[in-house]
Amino acid sequence: MPPQSHTQARFPDDFVAGVLDEALANGVRVQGIAGLQGSGKSTLAAQVAALARERGLQALALSIDDFYLPRRERLALGRRVHPLLATRGPPGSHDVKLACGTLDALRAGRPTALPRFDKLGDRRLPPSRWTKVTRAPDLIVFDGWFLKVPPEPTAALAEPLNALERQADPTGYWRTWCNAALKAYAPLWRRIDRLLFLHGPGFEIVPEWRWQQEQALHAAQPARAAMDRRAVARFVMAFERVSRQALHTLPAIAQRSVRLDAQRRLLC
Repeated sequence: MPPQSHTQARFPDDFVAGVLDEALANGVRVQGIAGLQGSGKSTLAAQVAALARERGLQALALSIDDFYLPRRERLALGRRVHPLLATRGPPGSHDVKLACGTLDALRAGRPTALPRFDKLGDRRLPPSRWTKVTRAPDLIVFDGWFLKVPPEPTAALAEPLNALERQADPTGYWRTWCNAALKAYAPLWRRIDRLLFLHGPGFEIVPEWRWQQEQALHAAQPARAAMDRRAVARFVMAFERVSRQALHTLPAIAQRSVRLDAQRRLLC
């Protein structure tokens, strides 16, 4: 298989078909896809949903990124608890209640709307721009970078892991808060019937993958401001601790774990 660029990443058709077949064979309504930033989880989710629709099924792709708290709420959280909580992404920066309610409405076939988040604008789009769904989907493909990741042991939080933690969280209050916040996601995790983990080669590749992702976002909307490479490097530090916990724990938690190399090629 040739190397995949982030902007053109597509998983092989037989792999996509296998993911869909496994979901259908197991009676899955919500198929989770986890993977570190830039691993291709949203691409795979879109491919699986598209193939399901080609087969005549009602299917849609949904991301935990669409359930970020609005910027105003995150800024308030940053003022009230810790400045780093104004940054979207880490545990505690999502509207778990909204995510659970949306999945429940979809399962029950109640008319609902799918929230959408503008990453370049760092804002949740207004409800008037949400996608309306009026029929119960046969399959929901739900992706996220830390789906089903459990909290770390308290002792593991004692020492800073990177420059961001050393400089902005020397007391460990932020990382302890985020670690505790993981528990609040348990109701959402229980709504995921089956989990596939895209197991990248290690966290060290994430800054490059996330930089490619930022370039792709900016290329799609060149008039919009985007992060430069230094800002991306600092941004991903906020994800490092939970990302390493994902690499450590998800292979044993996910029903299927698939290894990727640094070019996102399948190694299985």
